[in-house]
Amino acid sequence: MDTIRISKLMSERGMCSRREADAFIERGWVRVNGKVAELGQKATSDAKIVLDKVAQKRQTERATIILHKPIGYVSGQAEKGYRNAASLIQASTQYRGGLSGQPRFNPAHLRGLAPAGRLDIDSQGLLVLTQDGRIARQLIGEDSDLDKEYLVRVSGNLEERGLALLRHGLSLDGKPLLPAEVRWQNTDQLHIVLREGKKRQIRRMCEAVGVKVIGLKRVRMGNVVLGDLPQGKWRYLKPGEHF
Repeated sequence: MDTIRISKLMSERGMCSRREADAFIERGWVRVNGKVAELGQKATSDAKIVLDKVAQKRQTERATIILHKPIGYVSGQAEKGYRNAASLIQASTQYRGGLSGQPRFNPAHLRGLAPAGRLDIDSQGLLVLTQDGRIARQLIGEDSDLDKEYLVRVSGNLEERGLALLRHGLSLDGKPLLPAEVRWQNTDQLHIVLREGKKRQIRRMCEAVGVKVIGLKRVRMGNVVLGDLPQGKWRYLKPGEHF
């Protein structure tokens, strides 16, 4: 049986990211088939891998934040004079209304905090930022099939054939898109659910069928919804809440 790097095995099993796995292995917090693992070590795909309780505790302490990103903020690094979404994560912008079990803001949660998926500068809605590699992989890993729900305001004439193409039949960057759920929410707004996330995908899809996006809001990722979270505010992922 072929052998695989332990860090890759751990990532594939959803235990942590590869980077985290290497860090845990360096600290002696990983056992493979009962023995302490070494950095760079390989094992068979059926190997028994166990994380030390210290590593498990570290993982539970890692923050995942749900932000209602406004228009005008970039998801990742600040650019061209625009602030990044992470700059909104402050004690003064934490939303606590009607939420039980929400810890108070801890500045340590900004360290290594990164967006798990992008939301364009001219789009608003649910943006996830996390310190947890397991959640990042779940949301944006190569094998992620988590659905994302959007409300999309459009202008132009969208005929039935165009609506059918939005659901299935379009290609971007030379590759066919996965089927999407698309229906009218009201007279000028579409309800769209995707299971992939190409750059500016919805805007480009709409352009391909002759309509223009004039407003885009993400309202759900997997089982996590934006709900009544005010624009520019954030909250921690609730206990027991899973994507």
